Amino acid sequence: MSHTAKPVGSKLRYVQYHSNKESQYLSAIRQLISKDLSEPYSIYVYRYFLYQWGNLCFMALDEQENLVGVVVSKLEPHRGGPYRGYIAMLAVREEYRGQGIATKLVRMAIDAMIAGDADEIALETEITNTAAIKLYERLGFLRSKRLHRYYLNGNSAFRLVLYLKEGTGYMQTGYGPQDSGILEGPPSA
Repeated sequence: MSHTAKPVGSKLRYVQYHSNKESQYLSAIRQLISKDLSEPYSIYVYRYFLYQWGNLCFMALDEQENLVGVVVSKLEPHRGGPYRGYIAMLAVREEYRGQGIATKLVRMAIDAMIAGDADEIALETEITNTAAIKLYERLGFLRSKRLHRYYLNGNSAFRLVLYLKEGTGYMQTGYGPQDSGILEGPPSA
């Protein structure tokens, strides 16, 4: 199968996922994400996110309504502390990369999480995925932790966090600092 580069500036439509679109898009979402991400997610993982937080999933569609890119996220309290958004999956078809689609999708998810009163947004990405790391750092995410051999393929990851409210990085959680992976407060003297 040959891929032809899509012309820059082609007409894309960005839409929020809705459960009534499952039969139309779930298979395409799974196929796109499984092609690019290192984790083999079951249908149940997709449904976990899409059923509960479909309002935090955004899709880029071409003129024929084919899926070009997708971001899947969630928003919930984190260990009794901050209200944390989480970007679980992001993928853009290879021939469409470099056109700002991933950035637009992530910004849409961030905006939706801010509207939902998120204190912070976290994610993990492979330490070798420099394009993703650059994208997230351009959007203000900070590296908070290196996770050794985090993925099933043995690769390590960075946990990246975008703090949305002042003092969020210092919020107390239900666990100690050693468990959270995020700075809980200033070091004691």
